[in-house]
Amino acid sequence: MLLHEKLKSYHLILASASPRRRQLLADCGLVFDVAAKFDCDESFPTDMPSSGVAEYISQQKSRFYPHALAPNDVLVTADTVVIVDDTILGKPTDEQDAVRMLRLLSGRAHQVITGVTLRTAERERSFSVESRVVFRTLSDEEIAYYIREYRPFDKAGAYGIQEWIGYVAIESIEGSFFNVMGLPVQKLYVELDKFL
Repeated sequence: MLLHEKLKSYHLILASASPRRRQLLADCGLVFDVAAKFDCDESFPTDMPSSGVAEYISQQKSRFYPHALAPNDVLVTADTVVIVDDTILGKPTDEQDAVRMLRLLSGRAHQVITGVTLRTAERERSFSVESRVVFRTLSDEEIAYYIREYRPFDKAGAYGIQEWIGYVAIESIEGSFFNVMGLPVQKLYVELDKFL
């Protein structure tokens, strides 16, 4: 049975403010509702390996979801981090921070990890997916143009792969393109199918 057929007896809920995640999940042909925005503590233990942070925060988002899940509810939460030199780049706080991040990424490789948590009233399953992205060297003018025109302040690492910078700066990607966008939909599809 196809996953979208299985899901007819469930209520899939995406708890994410990201329009990219909504688009990616919808493009998989899955029917879901988007949860209203809620507060979540996204801090993580300082001694946690950077590779585990995205999955940990996706679990936190699931636990902070403010409503009890009905028996047929399936909650999906996710978090994406960009890692360079074992340093996590979250969302930039302002224009200067975005410039700093893009200079760090310029001319080198970085990792993008998205953690996903699936939860029902009785069970929970988490996983993460890693992609390796290589940027060519960017000029200061290119960085300034991208930030001015695209204002990537809601994106980890201060860039969106589906925007101008993805077309002109990315030399190569190992792993899932959609993971870099914010949701590893192939892995999510497979895991959700096994989870139900």
